[in-house]
Amino acid sequence: MAHSHTGTGPNGTRADRHPADLVEAGNLLRTQPDLAPAPSATARAPVETERYAVIVIGAGQAGLSVSYHLARKGVGHIVLESAARIGDVWRNRWDSLRLFTPAKFDGLDGYRFPGDADTFPTKDQMADYLEAYARKFDLPVRLNARAERLYRVDGRFRVETEGGTIDADQVVVAAASYQKPRVPAFAGTVDEDIKQMHSHEYRNPGQIPDGPVLLVGGGNSGAEIAMDLVGTHTVTLSGREVGHIPFDISGFLGRKILVRLVVRGLFHRILTVKTPMGRKFRKKMHGHGMPLIRTRPGQLEAAGVRRVGRIAGFKDGKFVTAEGTEISCATVIWCTGYHPGFDWIDLPVLDESGLPRQQYGKSTAMDGLYFAGLHFQYAVSSTMVGGVGRDARRVADWISADRQR
Repeated sequence: MAHSHTGTGPNGTRADRHPADLVEAGNLLRTQPDLAPAPSATARAPVETERYAVIVIGAGQAGLSVSYHLARKGVGHIVLESAARIGDVWRNRWDSLRLFTPAKFDGLDGYRFPGDADTFPTKDQMADYLEAYARKFDLPVRLNARAERLYRVDGRFRVETEGGTIDADQVVVAAASYQKPRVPAFAGTVDEDIKQMHSHEYRNPGQIPDGPVLLVGGGNSGAEIAMDLVGTHTVTLSGREVGHIPFDISGFLGRKILVRLVVRGLFHRILTVKTPMGRKFRKKMHGHGMPLIRTRPGQLEAAGVRRVGRIAGFKDGKFVTAEGTEISCATVIWCTGYHPGFDWIDLPVLDESGLPRQQYGKSTAMDGLYFAGLHFQYAVSSTMVGGVGRDARRVADWISADRQR
């Protein structure tokens, strides 16, 4: 949501208010800042309902992977993408972002990532790759087609979009389980002269006014943005230690040997819902981020980033840590993660935390409903470009088998 928009929102809130206020008001926030606002309650003219065998919601790496495997099995389907261009979810992230894995691990099934296998692709290169992937296999993606509601009518699934309604026997929700920016409740009490933004809004240091910057959240986003800003601003990074990969992924050994052991071994085969170690790790990760992958604690301190504990509140013009340390800043960037954001699914399939009740991508609450790309859906690699294909194949196999029956 771009903050230049003005006017009154559906709950009587100003559409240009800060994310903290909008979250408290219950308004839906998206990860892409330039997407259209939530639909109004204005009645629309009747539109004839389309019908497909399968609807895939989302054309990121998960949705495109599912589409690829459905097409190979001859299953008719359509992929709905809210953005104006495939890959925009990557293009709209901060300018210096690179993938955590070398290109040799960043290809989807059927099409390797182009270029030097040991380089780390930029976010724009990843976006262009996804667009080329859809074009190469002629995947049936419909752009500017946000799924606004998913429900059941006469024994079939129905998806409402701004352009009309679409029915299907089966649906794959391939939208990641982090769609609504999350900020703490006290964000609404922060002084107006302190600039606030969520990490999904950050692009580059040129956005940030002069003066100290506080990043709240010590995961990968907070650490990487801190390193991006420390050359131009005084930076404080708050949050608990989340652990880190104990080697340099960009070094020779990292690129050639160690990253393969982590990505294809640990993240893909060992830390899964089927192993005791994986289930323990999944429980630990619930509500928290991944260990630091590219940035290591020593690098932060060496670069000049100040580390403090968890921010507990805001008082008398300053942020206060749980230990009582006071921090003054001109800008605060909330690197505090996301809510699942599945409130557009109007079906009894979500648990108390708003996540789908599913096993390996198949809904355990409703036949015909599937998921792909969820956080730790089957393994740590489920949300990674190089790991999503396994989950997509499994879902496509289930759908194909169901249709044959």
